[in-house]
Amino acid sequence: MQVVSISSLKGGVGKTSVTMGLASAALAAGLPTLVVDLDPHADASTGLGVRPGGGTDVGRLLKNARRADIQASAVPSGWLSRVPAGSAGPRGPVLDVAFGGAYAGIYDRPDLGPRDLRRLRTLLGKTSRYALVLIDCPPSLNGLTRMAWTASNKVLLVAEPSLFSVAGTERALRALQLFRREFAPDLSTAGVVANRYRPASAEQRFRLEEMRSMFGDRLLSPVVPEQADWQQIQGAAYAVHHWPGDAARQAAGHFDELLRGLTDSGGRRNRLARAGHPTA
Repeated sequence: MQVVSISSLKGGVGKTSVTMGLASAALAAGLPTLVVDLDPHADASTGLGVRPGGGTDVGRLLKNARRADIQASAVPSGWLSRVPAGSAGPRGPVLDVAFGGAYAGIYDRPDLGPRDLRRLRTLLGKTSRYALVLIDCPPSLNGLTRMAWTASNKVLLVAEPSLFSVAGTERALRALQLFRREFAPDLSTAGVVANRYRPASAEQRFRLEEMRSMFGDRLLSPVVPEQADWQQIQGAAYAVHHWPGDAARQAAGHFDELLRGLTDSGGRRNRLARAGHPTA
């Protein structure tokens, strides 16, 4: 089971959008997937069309990590109703959501000890239903993000080609290195996704080249461009792979490629090792 944290230390860069794009690609590929909405704002849960009903939100699951069952408490994404019959294997498509809520905010503080940091890892250790777990983290380095990193195999960083976002990504890479040394020696950096790129902007072209210079092979391909109808897609609670139009098909192709890079762990490690990055 691959567990990937999608992180950013700056808000507004489209971290949740990237999480949802990867979930859409996983659904299209028939990969059994769980999205853990660890951001107390719960935007990923909304965009995934979750109707929690009587389920248990992820914050309360964390509080009772030893006894709780994340697989039993997860709810199906509303996207599943639009998947053509028989398109995701004989067992049908699997895209579940451990839905978020404000209660998780009790753990989003800087003073969590090792026992609290292991709560999500304990929860995920009880399930074998999924091939992929995507964790949508808050845009901070407080307890919830560090809890997600403790539970993960990889961290995928999301950045916009802008001054403050690039600087925040550099800080995040340094923070990852320190966190790995102290808490999670097996944690790897999946790379950096450049999101919401506008090629018509001279400033963004400059910042993208800066990112290539700063991050080298850790900057993933493809770059994800700004998409005019992205808010409409999310507002309708649709997977990008199910949305009509050429722009949506192109975006879906970008996320398909990013997902292949995430799941091709051996090839990724080799490429980073050849580039001299110890984070591989």
